[in-house]
Amino acid sequence: MLLSPVALTARLPPLPLTRFAPAPTGQLHMGHVVNAIHVWGLARASGGRVLLRVEDHDRQRCRPEYEARLLEDLDWLGFTPDVFPTKAFRAGRCEGRQSDRDHVYRAAAADLAARGLMYGCTCTRREIEAAAGDEASAGELRYSGTCRDRGWPLDEAHAWRVCLPDDAITFDDARHGPSTQMPSSQCGDLLARDRLGNWTYQFAVAVDDHAQGIDLVIRGDDLFASTGRQILLGRLLGRTTPATYWHHPLVMKSPTQKLSKSDGDTSVRDLRGAGWTPARVIGHAAHAAGLGGDASEIAAVDVASLFSARR
Repeated sequence: MLLSPVALTARLPPLPLTRFAPAPTGQLHMGHVVNAIHVWGLARASGGRVLLRVEDHDRQRCRPEYEARLLEDLDWLGFTPDVFPTKAFRAGRCEGRQSDRDHVYRAAAADLAARGLMYGCTCTRREIEAAAGDEASAGELRYSGTCRDRGWPLDEAHAWRVCLPDDAITFDDARHGPSTQMPSSQCGDLLARDRLGNWTYQFAVAVDDHAQGIDLVIRGDDLFASTGRQILLGRLLGRTTPATYWHHPLVMKSPTQKLSKSDGDTSVRDLRGAGWTPARVIGHAAHAAGLGGDASEIAAVDVASLFSARR
């Protein structure tokens, strides 16, 4: 969807700070390039900045070699972060890397626990599915709060959950428009830390977006259902004004299946090996996402034109 500069700035916060936040669990692929086009394009068209975040909270699946390739591919494509540049990650510890932010998540968890909003949990996924019965196959798996009043400690032997109030969350997605979600009915009490010691995506991203001052979140439609719970969690953490959200369409390899690095779908590295240029990769991704009339080459520095030009 092409927007005039006036229409674009009316939907987005002034001079926003957004983030590009891949997980190093596989190769950077065309789906990531589509997201990068939206992130850098919308940020640049609205005078904003981009923060690079490496979401490696899952220590069992994330690998250093994937992070190294991700950073190299991002440099090759020409997408340059304004906050936490790639060289900061290569230098060692970096506050853009979630595995280096355990102290931040522990502080947030301690604050919630002090207010009686977090508890220990022993429930396994199989037990949650059994308790859900027929509802488990009907949609998102919801945790019913089995351990909420059992008094399990917040220690290394237990999972940690956040008590979510029965609040309806209304937000105005910059692309989809007004929406209302009820997180307690969708997912129940939110898992913040699993029994392996991993901080979860939902918890870590809400803490990071609040702590790092992210006021524009640009991501795929597959994460639309997470918006209400992340806004609610941010409110519990002390955020008074939620970020603006823009959910863009996914690039699909079939009508029901999105591109996935875990499935070995075409990676940026494969295309590099086949002789593609960065501009060709970006142009192809823009065309696949419906942002361009053809697959013309587009340099990373020019992606703002995909959003600020009149149709």
